[in-house]
Amino acid sequence: MPEKNNKYFAAHKEITSVARLSIYSNSLLLVMKLAVGFFIGSISILSEALHSGIDLLAAIIANYSVKKAGQPADDEHRFGHGKFENVSGTVEAILIFVAAIIILYKSSEKILGNGEFEFEFIGIGIVVMGISAIVNFYVSARIMKVAKKAESIALEADAYHLTTDVYTSIGVFIGLILIQITKNPVFDPLLAIIVALIILKASYDLTKRSVSGIMDVKLSDSEEECIKSIIHQHYSQYAEYHNLRSRMSGAERFVDLHLVVPKTQLVIDAHDFCDHLEKDIKEKIPNLSILIHIEPCETDCEICKKLQVCTKPDIGQ
Repeated sequence: MPEKNNKYFAAHKEITSVARLSIYSNSLLLVMKLAVGFFIGSISILSEALHSGIDLLAAIIANYSVKKAGQPADDEHRFGHGKFENVSGTVEAILIFVAAIIILYKSSEKILGNGEFEFEFIGIGIVVMGISAIVNFYVSARIMKVAKKAESIALEADAYHLTTDVYTSIGVFIGLILIQITKNPVFDPLLAIIVALIILKASYDLTKRSVSGIMDVKLSDSEEECIKSIIHQHYSQYAEYHNLRSRMSGAERFVDLHLVVPKTQLVIDAHDFCDHLEKDIKEKIPNLSILIHIEPCETDCEICKKLQVCTKPDIGQ
């Protein structure tokens, strides 16, 4: 397998493990919230159930996409399958957006209507939302740790979903306590609307992140500066470089540049230098594929004269 993917594949078992954990936890919470939400007639708990349902679907998509993205390049996908994660992130964002719209619609209906609310069993709802917050806090923290390590957009999106679920669960938890104290069910749809707004924000952030990868966004400024710094450290072995370009594809990075070397330098020497330069850069930038295009410098190049590269006795012999 390519060297650039060593870290990604080394962590692949851990990635799939936490992706499955998210599926299991969301399945459990979905069933609990649906049962309690329908039982006491709480739109906020049902909104949370829908939130968990979307998280479950997102976890399934993430589980599939990280497996697909982890596959090596093939004849049809010469640059690998990294963008599978960006596509899955976009799909997840759309699903989250739809869920938020449904919640807003149902909440508005309940504010205008007089839906029934079972105050007698509200304690069950409080317990379920407390459990939801604790479970999602643990699972999201574990997934985010692995996502950062593997630089998986799909997995990071899943962790981000669960993190927002923690906040919304806590909000509904507090709201149900207020309803129990005041005996006023108006807090229920109001809390559901707040949940929907938080979900919409998550949808926007995820869409922005996923689409940027599909559009071949460049590496971060710090990463590009790191690459330039490493190239500059070898300034005595080349004349100049230009046309440095970079892009992201899921967890993978791609860089290409033009490197100008002495005109009389042997091809094998230029090749060995490029291998050495690539190795130094890959040690600092993970999951990197780099392509260096060699160009000869002009005759009597002023830069080469200044660096005294072209006049070395071992070049061109």
